[in-house]
Amino acid sequence: MKHLLLTLLICCIGPSLQAQTGPDEDQLGSWYMYFYNTTFGAGPWGLQGDFQYRAWDQLGDLEQLLLRSGITYRPNDANILFTFGYANITTGDFGDSDETTVENRIYQEALLPQTLGKRFLITHRFRYEQRWVEGQDFRTRYRYNLFLNVLLNAEKLGKKTLYLALYNELFINGQREIGNGREVQFFDRNRTYLGLGYGISNQLRVQAGWMKQTTVN
Repeated sequence: MKHLLLTLLICCIGPSLQAQTGPDEDQLGSWYMYFYNTTFGAGPWGLQGDFQYRAWDQLGDLEQLLLRSGITYRPNDANILFTFGYANITTGDFGDSDETTVENRIYQEALLPQTLGKRFLITHRFRYEQRWVEGQDFRTRYRYNLFLNVLLNAEKLGKKTLYLALYNELFINGQREIGNGREVQFFDRNRTYLGLGYGISNQLRVQAGWMKQTTVN
């Protein structure tokens, strides 16, 4: 395998208000995220994925543990990357409760990168998810993410490159009925992220940033 790219992303968030007994909007939480991708030789196939630990506080109070990986395919002479993948998500309650909910998910996505000038790297990500959430009926969700990396001290994203990392992602629910008379809204959530990244090497980058997540609650 070659062209292994690893990104360690650490961001702090203020969790949205979810219930009367849940965290308030000003409480500081944290997400620790590790992303990777690689190709098999010079062919079109590869792997990509991410591992995320999300906490209601800085470390100990589990919000989510997300493990996700997929097979990638890049057609010849086409600037697009397709992924078919699987994710396992464990979600914890806020506070002293140790109760968790498990979700299994498969997803398909398309990644379309483009460059504006020499220092603006844009990527569009379209993702469709099929979700099996514990205690709910089968669900689907649509996601669109617009990424923008602004290179500050170089014209290529590589070793010692300092860059701004920005994105906004919109989540839309498919099936709205989730069982036992329960229903979710069409809008699921929106995430806005502002970060600063640095290329430790040509294969490894690190980011630290701030995220605002807005949910239906």
